[in-house]
Amino acid sequence: MRLTTKGRFAVTAMIDLALRQHTGPVTLAGIAERQKISLSYLEQLFGKLRRHRLVSSVRGPGGGYCLARPVEQMSIADIIRAVDETLDATQCGGRGDCQDNHPCMTHTLWTNLNQRMFDYLTGVHLSELVAEQRANAACAAALEQEQPMRRPVRRIPAMATA
Repeated sequence: MRLTTKGRFAVTAMIDLALRQHTGPVTLAGIAERQKISLSYLEQLFGKLRRHRLVSSVRGPGGGYCLARPVEQMSIADIIRAVDETLDATQCGGRGDCQDNHPCMTHTLWTNLNQRMFDYLTGVHLSELVAEQRANAACAAALEQEQPMRRPVRRIPAMATA
């Protein structure tokens, strides 16, 4: 049992996005470069995150991604679930047919562990991980030295025609 790179990369990318979205939409290319994650892999993950309404995309020049809801309302379990990551310590995938189509002797133990992991990740919010990074001196210094690559996108209201 372990969390795969899919879940780890999704959480890492969401922290990066949350740390930088105050300057406007964040590009996947920027996240890929900073976090050393393949751009094509991030595109797949962000497609899933967008379908689950955790991020929104802005097209065109100055476009990228923004969080779709406040960091305080986004649990790590939400992110992991959105990218189809399964946290399962059982051998049977939770079906209960571990040993000759019956639950094995430790099935309940591993099922309970699954529930505790899920409960824990539901209780950890993106805001907490972002706050940890901002408190990290090295991360804070890197954020301060970053130059915004573009101006924040400003939406211009449509002019009414007579």
